[in-house]
Amino acid sequence: MANEIHSVAAETAVIKTASKLLVWLIDDALPVWSSKGADRQYGGFYEALELPSGEGCAVPKRARVQPRQIYSFIEAGRLGWDGPVKDLVARGLDWYLEHYGLEDGLIAAAVAPDGAVADASFDLYNHSFALFGMSQAAEVLPERKTELLTRSRDMLALLRRQYGHADRGFREKNPDEAPLCSNPHMHMFEAALALEQIDASGPWHALSNEIAGLAMDCFIDPVSGGLREFFDLDWSPMPDDRGRVMEPGHQFEWAWLLVRWGTLRSDAKALQMARRLYQIGETRGIDTDRQVAIMALNDDFSVRDPLARLWGQTEWIKAAVALAAHSTGIEREAYLKDIVRSSDALFLYFDAAPAGLWKDKLKLDGSFVDEPAPASSLYHIVCAIAELDRFAKTLVPAEN
Repeated sequence: MANEIHSVAAETAVIKTASKLLVWLIDDALPVWSSKGADRQYGGFYEALELPSGEGCAVPKRARVQPRQIYSFIEAGRLGWDGPVKDLVARGLDWYLEHYGLEDGLIAAAVAPDGAVADASFDLYNHSFALFGMSQAAEVLPERKTELLTRSRDMLALLRRQYGHADRGFREKNPDEAPLCSNPHMHMFEAALALEQIDASGPWHALSNEIAGLAMDCFIDPVSGGLREFFDLDWSPMPDDRGRVMEPGHQFEWAWLLVRWGTLRSDAKALQMARRLYQIGETRGIDTDRQVAIMALNDDFSVRDPLARLWGQTEWIKAAVALAAHSTGIEREAYLKDIVRSSDALFLYFDAAPAGLWKDKLKLDGSFVDEPAPASSLYHIVCAIAELDRFAKTLVPAEN
């Protein structure tokens, strides 16, 4: 009976936390980012908003930000926001495809505020988000679904031809140049999992399996169970100091994705590895004084970079939610408590800024870096709130 009471209390705390985050998103954040975050003069979305004014920053707009904002407003609509989702998505998508698309079919890394190409270099990370953004837009713009899925298939085929790795995954440069990176593959994995749900005959199921296998065989250390960031051209860890980097936020983010994939494929190994990744992130990557996920560890789990960025907290939430949904008993209750802990950590970044905005970098001394609020964070925030909201709806609150 005592255990049941504890569990109900933990579930009730999660429900209250989910509601608090959703109210902040809908009442505070979305009105700001859908108005001031959209560039009404030139188009697209601003890279960042000034603090405390909330005015858009006239700086180059990175390619990764545009599809992330498109996703954020789509997910906000799913969460019940009654703002102009379809208009924001259609305008943002058109501007993105027009100004970032290069003649060879790839995506420019950044454009000037007015849309002129500022950096035409290749970045695999940006193409992962191009695929992710198109997968989301295809759902809310059904009249463009065929076009967007065709673009997605064509882009993947082009990436295979020009940047495909002889073993699995993708290279960062052509001609080859180390390091290879796990991070862009993580978001390619996320995009493939989304696309396989709406394009069943496409190459996405196979791509998801390929990246999951690459992660479990190469990215994750077979001894420690920790996930590395940088690799040599044969997918072995980089022989220099970069090969030692393990980011707590990415332990959480990969755990979340491997739970999703492992559940879809009934793969027990993926779920087991996800639990170990979470354990590393939670026991080694949370600063006990600030109670936040820090930026980086070494492969012996010593602290490499104590800076704590906002996005690491959102990934902690998502991983805790995913594993709580696949656990029972004492283990489940621990994850439920971590959902509240990680959400409390996220609110530190919100409470330090004007309503609807945030700080991004929490220093070791407990102060925040004074800089604009990056638009790229909205994707992380919205995704975490959506995952938590869906999970909270499966719980039963305690009776008063």
